[in-house]
Amino acid sequence: MRAEPTPPNLLIDPADVERFDRGGGVATLPYVGRWNSATAVITTGQTVFQPGTGLPLHSHNVEESVLILEGEATAEIDGEFFDLTAGQATWVPAGVPHRFLNRGEGVMRIYWVYGGRDVTRTITATGETFAHLSEHDKGGAPTS
Repeated sequence: MRAEPTPPNLLIDPADVERFDRGGGVATLPYVGRWNSATAVITTGQTVFQPGTGLPLHSHNVEESVLILEGEATAEIDGEFFDLTAGQATWVPAGVPHRFLNRGEGVMRIYWVYGGRDVTRTITATGETFAHLSEHDKGGAPTS
């Protein structure tokens, strides 16, 4: 059996992925994107939220689907709030404000897929736009 697939195919082990610290108890593990694939047209990864943390309300220039892997989430999508648990998923079109908050007492993990290679994040409160997972893409914080 081969240890690695033939390029351009990828095999990602979360233990080998460098964590991107979003601050305030939120960290991201980037899986597939510009950083490791010259041909992928999607961007994927996992974000881990400590209890009582979340990201600010924001939107992207591409569509996004999120799958709750573990824990209890509250999703705010275009001004509406939804309680989600492991196995439930969302899809949000480009430009729609949204965010995910950990409402549980344990860790919350989400798997996300963006419909593009050149992903940006725009913070709703400030209008600031920056590249996804750039040094400006922080903002994890306690929600209370």
